[in-house]
Amino acid sequence: MESTLPRCYAIDFGTSNSLLAAADGDKVIPPISLDPAANDPTVLKSVLYTPTAGQWYFGAEAVNQYGIHQAEGRLFRSLKKYLPDPGFSGTHVHSRYYNLPELISVFLRELRERANAFFEQDVTSVILGRPAVFASEGDKDQLAEKRLTTAAQLAGFKEVFYCPEPVAAAYEFRHQLDRKRLVLIADFGGGTSDFTVLHMDRHRFKDSDILATHGISIAGDRFDGAIMKHMIAPHFGSEVVYRMPMGSNDLHLPRQLINKMCSAADISFLSRGDILNLLKEAQKWSITPVNAQRMDRLFVLIEEHLGYKLFRSIEQSKIDLSGNDSAVFNFDYPGIGLEEELEGSHFRSVSSDIVGQIITALDETLHLAGVKAADIEIVCCTGGTAKIPELRSELERRFGSQALRQHRHFHSVVGGLAERAVALGI
Repeated sequence: MESTLPRCYAIDFGTSNSLLAAADGDKVIPPISLDPAANDPTVLKSVLYTPTAGQWYFGAEAVNQYGIHQAEGRLFRSLKKYLPDPGFSGTHVHSRYYNLPELISVFLRELRERANAFFEQDVTSVILGRPAVFASEGDKDQLAEKRLTTAAQLAGFKEVFYCPEPVAAAYEFRHQLDRKRLVLIADFGGGTSDFTVLHMDRHRFKDSDILATHGISIAGDRFDGAIMKHMIAPHFGSEVVYRMPMGSNDLHLPRQLINKMCSAADISFLSRGDILNLLKEAQKWSITPVNAQRMDRLFVLIEEHLGYKLFRSIEQSKIDLSGNDSAVFNFDYPGIGLEEELEGSHFRSVSSDIVGQIITALDETLHLAGVKAADIEIVCCTGGTAKIPELRSELERRFGSQALRQHRHFHSVVGGLAERAVALGI
């Protein structure tokens, strides 16, 4: 380890993955190893698992322990998604109530403690990345940042600073430039798609060089949800039709329930008593035997707590579809034998609205900046969702393939956050 001791941590707390770099006042310290069990040790999956009170696991170990303990306890993922949601205040964990900032602070505290152990120093200042827009409504955006600040303070940070994630990516990307350019930074993550238009070269840019920053809370997780809803969920009874005794109306599962089924973050809510009772009624009074059998699969999924495993398989299918015309979705578990060939054309069809909403937010960013697509000289794409072909095609249509630059998917934001800390003298 270098003798440099950091004054400030830079944390990219992501919907799917989290990283930590640091700054010592005039020098950037690159991302440190957070998860030795991961393929890339600098990337810690934003997953936490608690099998019993007071016992927590994180990242790859959380997923592994979740399997070892046969899904006993609570597994949390995509917690960042709930920050702007006033309807989600918290949850009970082993009979103790955790509000959302407390729950997130468990994860942030672990990041801080691992970094403190690495540097053999207690650091209490942090610069956090945040989406350009947590939510389109200003009050919800403010709520999200307030909650995240509280979580960081509960984790032991006394000074908390912020930098929009696409601006952080710009700090890191500027080293690739040979002269001053008009650049669009497009950060496509798991929970949000964020954009910044700015003038920049190799030198640190000024705040006045930033023409616009904007975004939308739609990204990679929504594509996973589209695959689930339109390709996988019907095998789990999402299209069940049932009729109550003495009733004449055909009934369907409520849209809100289907939305939870098709969300990696929300599928665990299906185990709630009131929801289970509704699902059991739907199965009992199902009009066709095939739908009753599909509901059997759903109950295995719920009772065995397989939602996380299912969405990991869905995410892999999305990755496979990003490079191929088709992909085979396979999910093998006692009571659930499912193999489905997914067509790229079908994926493009069911995700076209998602792509459209993201591109609309991009066009709004250009409008806010007072520039046209033709004015943009370079488009720096970062984040795993940038690999989705339909999204890339829309970018090429607007800016031309020569303008697109694929930057480091996971490390650009955290590196830029550390550079921002240096620029601010934190």
